[in-house]
Amino acid sequence: MTTCSSLSATEFDSVVATVIDNNPGMANEVAARIVSEGVKFVIAGARYPQLALAPSRVVDEGWHALILHTQLYARLCAEHGQFVHHSPGYDPTNYDPAILGRTQDSIGHAGFAVDRELWAGPSDDRVPVAAKCQHAPTCAIRPMPKPEWP
Repeated sequence: MTTCSSLSATEFDSVVATVIDNNPGMANEVAARIVSEGVKFVIAGARYPQLALAPSRVVDEGWHALILHTQLYARLCAEHGQFVHHSPGYDPTNYDPAILGRTQDSIGHAGFAVDRELWAGPSDDRVPVAAKCQHAPTCAIRPMPKPEWP
């Protein structure tokens, strides 16, 4: 099961295995959903660099797993736009639902359906994950252009 043609089945399964490694006991189906949302998030971030986007705490788990697969991650970003940098942060008191709404809208504009259960706020623990990032307005992603070297 892959989200898009950007990942082969083998690559997708490898990222799913990383999520499971970080979350012992997690069902393969749940990990696959998290990775799918992570891929959608990265594609939206790469395509819409002018927007400040952020994942939910659950989707961030999939994003973290993607980042660990550096070649795959760099290729995914390049195929869809700009590189999507990760700016870690956790401040559940500074939770801004508008960021998650804007991010989900961007995923929809990119042509994907959103798995809404995985986009809950930081205190929702229906889908427990190891990730402790909850991106707030001050640490929302803002893809950066490639650095130019002298």
